[in-house]
Amino acid sequence: MSERLRIALTKGRLQDKSVELFEAAGLDCAPVRNPGRRLIHALPNYPLDVVLAKAPDVITYVEHGVCDLGVVGKDTILEKGGAFYEVLDLGFGRCRFALAVKKGSDFYGTYKTRRIASKYPNVTRAFFEGKGMDVDIIKIEGSVELAPILDLADGIVDIVETGATLKENGLEPIEDVAQVSARLIVNTASMKLYKTEITDFLSRVERELGGKA
Repeated sequence: MSERLRIALTKGRLQDKSVELFEAAGLDCAPVRNPGRRLIHALPNYPLDVVLAKAPDVITYVEHGVCDLGVVGKDTILEKGGAFYEVLDLGFGRCRFALAVKKGSDFYGTYKTRRIASKYPNVTRAFFEGKGMDVDIIKIEGSVELAPILDLADGIVDIVETGATLKENGLEPIEDVAQVSARLIVNTASMKLYKTEITDFLSRVERELGGKA
């Protein structure tokens, strides 16, 4: 293999899980396990350079072709969109988008326009458009659970793992919006230019996933 591929990994838990998967597939990820302040790391036993980035930037780097591949959550893909191939569900980082409201409130039992708070306005808009509902969406950057408590919103759309945070704040999920997990994405031009190299990498990862992709 002549061409070194470049893959962008989402920092944090997805990075750690990606490294575990790649090491199980035979790649030496020691430089990524101890990255220091460096943001780009060359794997010593495989022609792959790893770029560590925030989730939305992973999509940007892959879409613009400065990275050939990326690992990013489906939540970011749904919110940000972009032109790339989504080739594998890696199976980790599982959670869900859910609509949550104050416990005991009747969200659908009114004709008034509902206000929804979310860090993910595009996901929220698409969900309610699919229901044919008009809603006012309020973008929240921090703890979105505060919005119903402060009567800023009738409900929230957010990532839910265990639901413990919702419960502690008097909220309950009433409907799933979308399932989320980590995905492997590929730049459209890279898929053609480096088909052999990318196919080899995908084959290694797929074998490790047990053909569940």
